[in-house]
Order: sequence, then C-alpha cells, then structure tokens
Amino acid sequence: MSLSDWIGTLGVTLLLVAFALNITKKITPENSVYLLLNIFGAGLAGVSSYMISFWPFVVLESVWVIASIIPLFKKNK
Repeated sequence: MSLSDWIGTLGVTLLLVAFALNITKKITPENSVYLLLNIFGAGLAGVSSYMISFWPFVVLESVWVIASIIPLFKKNK
C-alpha cells in the first residue's frame, strides 16, 4: 500500500469509529470526541484524496472538517 492509502485508511477508520460510537449511543454528535474524530478522520481522508488528486473528495472532506470544527468551537466558548 502507498502512503496515500495508509493515510486514507486511517482517516476513514476514524470516521467509522465516530459513526459506530454514535449509532451505538456511546457518544452524541455534540460530544467533543465525536467532533474530533470527524475532524481528524476527514482531514486525513482529505489529505489522502489530495495526494491522489481526487478533487471531489478533497472538497467533500474539507467541508466535513469545517462542519465539525464550527460546533466544536461553539461548544467551547
């Protein structure tokens, strides 16, 4: 596997962990852990997508990161 594959795999794993914790009611979408998993997971997936020049996912993951950062900052005000 290439470096971009490893980075993307780690990012998607973090996103799936956040999703699994949410649907099993271990954490809520407002939980800081959930938001951080989404930020780092989407960030890594976005970097991986950038590395392979897959621009639609670069945009998607960038929006995902921003959408997760906003409530994290609002929560910590």
